[in-house]
Amino acid sequence: MDALRPSAADFTNPPNYSFPHHRLVRVVRDPKKTPLVLVACGSFSPVTYLHLRMFEMAKDYVRQNTEYEIVGGYLSPVSDMYEKPGLLSAYHRVNMCNLAAEESATWLMVDPWEAFQSYQRTAVVLDHFDYEINTVLGGVQTEDGEHRNVHVMLLAGSDLISTMSEPGVWSHADLDHILGRYGTFIVERAGSGMGQATDSLARWRNNIHMISQLIQNDVSSTKVRLFLRRGLSVRYLLPTVVVDYIEEHGLYQDDGPNSTSPTNYCDKGKGRDHTTPRSSISQSQPAS
Repeated sequence: MDALRPSAADFTNPPNYSFPHHRLVRVVRDPKKTPLVLVACGSFSPVTYLHLRMFEMAKDYVRQNTEYEIVGGYLSPVSDMYEKPGLLSAYHRVNMCNLAAEESATWLMVDPWEAFQSYQRTAVVLDHFDYEINTVLGGVQTEDGEHRNVHVMLLAGSDLISTMSEPGVWSHADLDHILGRYGTFIVERAGSGMGQATDSLARWRNNIHMISQLIQNDVSSTKVRLFLRRGLSVRYLLPTVVVDYIEEHGLYQDDGPNSTSPTNYCDKGKGRDHTTPRSSISQSQPAS
């Protein structure tokens, strides 16, 4: 497995970049369990309580149903070059994520690597985390000083798994890399059925962990932006520090150049090369 690990030559870094690891647990409590890092990729425009709640639901699931031990969690905001409707600049999105993570949890961090450079596919983002944590930092240790590699897994909403099951949205190579090498925790989201979506992904079923929402929460960044444009309050939908930041900087007051209505816009499949017209993409190339 080590021979397959990504190397420095596989990545480009933004200027003055350093990988955040100040909250990464470096010594695992249970040597019988596999150290785990959760990575949530997304727009986070803005970050909401549901984004943060997903990590807590995954933490409960991992503790009760798996042989993993979580050593850290990361928000990875997408690049500005992703050009999603409603996408605020990476500068503000990273700042809001940092405020939310620092206030709301003791184990969450924000990695700006993806945000401050050209568009990166999800498969490459996960490789980046694997490289930084296991190659650069050297993984983690047990209390007896024994080395352990950390397993990286994607954390996402069930709307993501729906796009993964749609033909032509993701390349087979990226799906196999994400779901086969890393795996994913999928949190149920309102309006997105999970069971049917996973039928076409059966070959990776052992690496797909489905997490039900025991208390339904359908807060979304899209709805938050709509509220803000209409002058409505979003307090208690977002962390207070994020609401204060939005008000201080006058964000989301109008549609802006990238804030058109996201109706019928699919932003979840981050395997497609966004510089290539969809019609010209073959399944041998990134397709989402």
